[in-house]
Amino acid sequence: GWRMGFAVGNERLIAALTRVKSYLDYGAFTPIQVAATHALNGDGSDIAEVRNVYKRRRDVMVESFGKAGFDVPPPAATMFAWAKIPEKFRHLGSLEFSKLLVEKADVAVAPGIGFGEMGDDYVRLALVENEHRIRQAARNIKKFMSTADETMHNVISLNAHR
Repeated sequence: GWRMGFAVGNERLIAALTRVKSYLDYGAFTPIQVAATHALNGDGSDIAEVRNVYKRRRDVMVESFGKAGFDVPPPAATMFAWAKIPEKFRHLGSLEFSKLLVEKADVAVAPGIGFGEMGDDYVRLALVENEHRIRQAARNIKKFMSTADETMHNVISLNAHR
């Protein structure tokens, strides 16, 4: 993603931050800076359009994944959704479950454990694909979950704490 940040505050603190940052990293790629300037100075007319794209993707994901047996609570305002690993697979932990989704369903998710120990029962889903691809991912997940009993007989969790 294109990330841009800025800081506003006490002049002395911002000057110190500027000095520290100049030693730790480099400035953002120039086209990203230009895009950020355009976004900050623009009239905001494109915001509703982008918001609607993500809302449609979110709604498609919640509906199609739900029909596949993988409940995804609708996020209020983000390009990510957090979903609890289906009960049948929860004992595997988020890393092993994520690996299975890639291997068996061709679907990539972020394991919740990467965001802290409390995230291990969850995966993070990104709303970066179009509606067609999201529906395809749901079909792949449904197929995987419906055949898991026959295809996962030799899969065991590598998590010692579970």
